[in-house]
Amino acid sequence: MTDVSDRLSGLAPSEQTFVGYLFWLSRPRFWLYLAGPVVVGVAYGASSTAEYFTPLSVALFAYFLVPANIFLYGINDIFDADVDEDNPKKSDDGKEVQYRGGRAVTVLVVLSALAAFAFVPALPAVGVAALAGFLVLGATYSAPPLRFKTTPVLDSISNGLYIMPGLVAYAALAGTLPPALVVAGGWLWTMGMHTFSAIPDIEPDQAAGIQTTATVLGHDRTLAYCAGCWLAAAVLMGLVHPGFAVVFAIYPLFIAGIAVASVDIDRAYWWFPVLNTIAGAALTMAAIWRLTYA
Repeated sequence: MTDVSDRLSGLAPSEQTFVGYLFWLSRPRFWLYLAGPVVVGVAYGASSTAEYFTPLSVALFAYFLVPANIFLYGINDIFDADVDEDNPKKSDDGKEVQYRGGRAVTVLVVLSALAAFAFVPALPAVGVAALAGFLVLGATYSAPPLRFKTTPVLDSISNGLYIMPGLVAYAALAGTLPPALVVAGGWLWTMGMHTFSAIPDIEPDQAAGIQTTATVLGHDRTLAYCAGCWLAAAVLMGLVHPGFAVVFAIYPLFIAGIAVASVDIDRAYWWFPVLNTIAGAALTMAAIWRLTYA
């Protein structure tokens, strides 16, 4: 793994320290994959801009920014320790840390999950259900006996866990879940996102004897699968509001651009957080505009 100063201008802690190791284990490049949906959920669940920064809204953002990522990626690394030995993303010059083991890491992963229960008294029943869904899917994706990540199609479907933070945040303010079309569209978006991220792991997974949607379909058909999920998401979101379709249409266009330009997926994979941030910002700004000027 390259020195952190090469990647975050020396601002991040060294991976050689325990705190630095936890920092990198939590995948800081992907923090907004969980915290971003909270921002969008708050933006659309709020009835006024004053609700954007309630103690509950801020606490949910803080939880899903770091502790939830320690839980999600920590449990993944614990049960993938053997597989990750040959994963280039976890190599000495890769962008992610190798799992070190140790009781302290396991305890912190468990505590990160348990911290979610602090929100239960402040959430409506549907919000508690969404929070439970995140924890259950987050654990069963990586942990046996279900270990969804090793079962083609279910590995993709189970990644609906990434929209759960948004559902929790929306329910916390609105008292209910978003429209069913939004939930379905968001779920399809996560399915495409997960499977796209699995493409760089095709060879390491095959070498380890692990089957995923990506290993079964292969590179080109996996790209087509991702494009199909994202196109379907754009259609469903467009039924809610045409502007949503425009935002979600960015993703199949992203796939088309990769294919036309013959961009290496191992490279495009690291562009994806930027794409998600742009899309999330567009959705959030639209919600702010609605409350401010509508």
